[in-house]
Amino acid sequence: MGTRLAGLLVKEMIQLLRDRVMLVLILWLYTIEVVICAYALSFEVNDMPLAVVDLDQTSASRALVESFMVTDAFAPAGYPASAPAATDWLQTGRARVALVIPERFQHDLARGDAPTLQVILDGTNSNMAAQARGYALEIVNRFRAAPTIAAVSGGGVQPVVRVWYNPDQTYTSFVVLSMIALAAMMVGVIHPAASIVREKETGTIEQLQVTPIGTAELFVAKTFPTLVIGLLSIFPSLLIVWWFGVPMRGSILLFLALTAVFLVSAISLGVLIASVSRTLQQALLLSFFSLFPLMFLSGTLAPVESMPALLQTLSLGSPLRHYMDVILGVFLKGIGLSELWPQALALLAIGAPLFAIAMLIFRRGKP
Repeated sequence: MGTRLAGLLVKEMIQLLRDRVMLVLILWLYTIEVVICAYALSFEVNDMPLAVVDLDQTSASRALVESFMVTDAFAPAGYPASAPAATDWLQTGRARVALVIPERFQHDLARGDAPTLQVILDGTNSNMAAQARGYALEIVNRFRAAPTIAAVSGGGVQPVVRVWYNPDQTYTSFVVLSMIALAAMMVGVIHPAASIVREKETGTIEQLQVTPIGTAELFVAKTFPTLVIGLLSIFPSLLIVWWFGVPMRGSILLFLALTAVFLVSAISLGVLIASVSRTLQQALLLSFFSLFPLMFLSGTLAPVESMPALLQTLSLGSPLRHYMDVILGVFLKGIGLSELWPQALALLAIGAPLFAIAMLIFRRGKP
């Protein structure tokens, strides 16, 4: 058995190394695509055009406007004469946010009253509107807590906020790490599925099935090269991580070990797809049919906590969700196996049944 398996492994590794297109594609997914997505896929919103309607024209109103303009979140779009004019600016797209400061704004502040400000948001882009609302509320709260304002408005409470693991609150670290996880998932699923189905299409799988080679040996030989190339591809990805300044606070050896466990679960899904597919086209379609739901439920595009309860439960079946906990925990939090063992067990619990089901289906079709 050992000789047969060794021969199969050598054959599969040679076959993979000869497939230059596949090697370039894998390298692309782990490097260039990560870079493109890190620069292009940003959930941060900056330089939102802000229209200001200052009906008070006092030092306090000008100080408030300055508080908005000194941030990176807003950029001056102009000063319409009235609130209806500002609404027209939002209608035409000239502005995304409108700030309306009422008359007697400074007078009400001096009396200790709470004057009402109007912030009008363009809600066609809900993400942009939500962030603009949060930025506006934070700026107004800071303005009210400023010493010169607090002295005339009765003071207030100044919270002290600390952000751990990502103090700059940038999305770059999350995007880079999530794209690496997605690349590993795509390679782990698609490559073994395509490799096995290609043997079916060329007829060589039948030749292998009539030999003393067992189904387990065949599956191990087909999945081992994907595991090896997936682990080796992590190293150029680490250069991308370094380029974007993503910290590595945990153990690199633990990360590689848990990445291997994750790749086994992804490969198991690819093997299952190959066992029920007869053509390469079917395998690719089934791969993408399974990849997109797993990606949506993983927390890479939307927080799992914001999903309905049913989808949160279904997301536990996505190996990508557990691997995201691993990669974020090792890189950004610096946690170890004592905190990540539930994710490791979950990945094994997902991969082992899939691999067993694929072998059972494959054996039934063996002559």
